[in-house]
Amino acid sequence: MVRLPAPLRPGDTIAVTAPSSGIPASLWPRLEFAVGWLRERGFRVELGACLDGSSHVSAPARERADELMAMLLDPRVRAVVPPWGGETAIDLVGLLDLDALRDAEPTWVVGFSDVSTLLTPLTVVAGWATLHAANLMDTPYAQAPGLAHWLDVASGAAWPDGVLRQWSPGVHRAGPPDRWEDDPTVTSRTWDGAGEWRVLAGAGPLDVAGRLVGGCLETLGPLGGSRFADTSALRGPAGDEPLLVYVEAAEQDAYSTCRALHGLRLAGFFDGAAAVMVGRTSAPGSPTLTQDDAVLDALAPLGVPVVADVDCGHVAPHLTLVNGAWGRLRHDGSRLVLDQHLDRLPASFA
Repeated sequence: MVRLPAPLRPGDTIAVTAPSSGIPASLWPRLEFAVGWLRERGFRVELGACLDGSSHVSAPARERADELMAMLLDPRVRAVVPPWGGETAIDLVGLLDLDALRDAEPTWVVGFSDVSTLLTPLTVVAGWATLHAANLMDTPYAQAPGLAHWLDVASGAAWPDGVLRQWSPGVHRAGPPDRWEDDPTVTSRTWDGAGEWRVLAGAGPLDVAGRLVGGCLETLGPLGGSRFADTSALRGPAGDEPLLVYVEAAEQDAYSTCRALHGLRLAGFFDGAAAVMVGRTSAPGSPTLTQDDAVLDALAPLGVPVVADVDCGHVAPHLTLVNGAWGRLRHDGSRLVLDQHLDRLPASFA
């Protein structure tokens, strides 16, 4: 059974911890601005102790795991939003008491990149719906047209009728302007690149549905074949419900993307997929293989539609995806649309 956390409301507590990499001193002004942005909207924000950015991790693994567990089990905390991803959140996965979390009331956990290393186990093992969405440092950015802000999703404002509808905004950030690394108070972006979601493989009208699950290839990929990435848990009591799987390469070259996708396919991560969505990437190609070629080489054997340049990766903007939700990906005659039926999530897993 996968459960949806309670809607976020003004006055609720949002906790901040870095389960992977912390924040260097030079970037604390952005962290403080993002925290202030949430407080201006009526939320209580509490900072954890694991935020140090002097190394690739914010604290030893046990300390990070204990702090995250304490936040997730604290009934006052209604959301946990890491500042960003990092490198080695995988060292926490085996230290989290996912059985205790399965018995606890779910809390919104929000983020992408290395945070997806934790989101997927929380969904497939602990049974919590999780939000693959902008991290805290990107939270003050306004969303691109057609996409929902994670805060509106967590509060229920983006799906008053139970359906979260988003579509390809047709823009992306191709250059360096409007970065919080340069201006900690920036809240808007200049969209200097154009690019629609596109069907990379598959013929005929696109209209597919399934349970959403996925994440960053570099960080989630090593979990393939373990119980922490056992997507069969989302395929319903009879094991026959389809999946909508999404993946994205952060920075690895096409050879590495190809190997990672092959490995996940062989581990069963894509079993039951009705379609695969691949995030837009700025990662490099390889001498004899493009990123598109790498995807097709590994995923063509699935025989399902593959949609590329989806806004779910490290190239902004960022599509908000609810792991465990029932999704429907279709072409409405003018654009690709993704509907997420959050009202169907709990009953489907009873």
